[in-house]
Amino acid sequence: MARFILSLMELGVSAAVHLVFGFYVFSTAVAADISQAAAASGSFLLRRQPPAAAGEGALVDVAAAGERDERRGAGPVVLDGSPPPIVLVHGIFGFGKGRLGGLSYFAGAEKKDDRVLVPDLGSLTSIHDRARELFYYLKGGQVDYGEDHSKACGHKRFGRIYPTGHYPVWDEQNPVHFVGHSAGAQVVRVLHQMLADKAFPGHDTSEDWILSLTSLSGALNGTTRTYYDGMLVEDGKSMRSICLLQLCRLGVIVYDWLDIPWLKNFYNFGFDHYEMSRRKVGFSGLTDLLLGHSGPFASGDWILPDLTIQGSIKLNSRLRTFPNTFYFSYATKKTRKLFGITVPSSVLGVHPMLFLRVLQMCMWRHPQNAPLPYKGYRDEDWEDNDGALNTISMTHPRIPIEHPHCFVVDDSDCHPLQPGIWYYKIIEADHILFIVNRERAGVQFDLLYDGIFQRCRKHAFRKSPPTVPNETSQ
Repeated sequence: MARFILSLMELGVSAAVHLVFGFYVFSTAVAADISQAAAASGSFLLRRQPPAAAGEGALVDVAAAGERDERRGAGPVVLDGSPPPIVLVHGIFGFGKGRLGGLSYFAGAEKKDDRVLVPDLGSLTSIHDRARELFYYLKGGQVDYGEDHSKACGHKRFGRIYPTGHYPVWDEQNPVHFVGHSAGAQVVRVLHQMLADKAFPGHDTSEDWILSLTSLSGALNGTTRTYYDGMLVEDGKSMRSICLLQLCRLGVIVYDWLDIPWLKNFYNFGFDHYEMSRRKVGFSGLTDLLLGHSGPFASGDWILPDLTIQGSIKLNSRLRTFPNTFYFSYATKKTRKLFGITVPSSVLGVHPMLFLRVLQMCMWRHPQNAPLPYKGYRDEDWEDNDGALNTISMTHPRIPIEHPHCFVVDDSDCHPLQPGIWYYKIIEADHILFIVNRERAGVQFDLLYDGIFQRCRKHAFRKSPPTVPNETSQ
């Protein structure tokens, strides 16, 4: 009984912390949006209205002008030719350009280069679905989730239409650089395998369409955090009946069922192909969704099962490291050894949303009554973490088969880079230090992203160094 009460208290604290942080991000985005709209409106008034102009008519004109400006700004950025673009892929609960107003998931890092794309993918959809979306975002066309996959999971086969891809010339001769944060790194790896397998009807793809992949705190081998959040360690697919993920599930279902257009335009979990809107399913459909009889949480076609150790092993068993692609990984940790015990390396240096999980993940012990996720598993290997992912998971793909890798202390030690090898560094940071709020990372932010972009532009190429575009320091 005491253990149950303690679990409820921990759930309450976790839920409160995550809600506060979510509200902070959302309100920050709204405030920034209002501020930008006000500035734009003021500028329009100064340009268009005579000094004595006032009244309701002027306000209507300003609003209409704001809508026109917004529509113009929403047009797709289409890149052509070379050098290869750098595509930044967000992680779980993330968002791309155009969502959450003017807020940047990568905290403005995209402004460091003239040829950067920031796609908006489903924030909670499965890694498979996100990989499919990423392809059509770049190449153009209607998202095809695949006939077999769609039937098995119970959703529409086709999704969003991109009339013009953001990099329509994408092919072997015009490859791209990818930078994936958290689950975004695994999304790129799954896409890479799909390209090699020619899994996109009507497109003659190959593994050489991707020039480099940089994994930033990448979920390459799963995380024990999923079990603290509510996934069952026994199978890595089901959820406990009372847990943080159940609260998340209920919230997402209600959000998608209400289907408030302006709200979903502002932020979208990405489940539109499941058609959970009240306009489609009504109250009876809502009941089925809440009871777990239908929808992505019933079929398991969402991102959390992919982030368990079992789910990652299933994905990794068919993912390769390709000989003509460059790989670099930044593994983060916020732990240290104290008298032989792994503990958080600091209190104030860890984001409040992550501190409890850093502590819990340090103490993770695989249940004795559950089968080990892989041969050779040891709890102590999974103690170091950044509050969301275990450090061992972020270095390079290692389970079920370890891929070629090289530990890097200084970047100059690994030049010239060799393709087909996972170069990795371990840096002191929590999971969200280099996203959303650049002020937290300070000078580290610029050092990290400048290093990533410089590597893409000067050290990862197949023929000759490409022409470096104009760069601006932000």
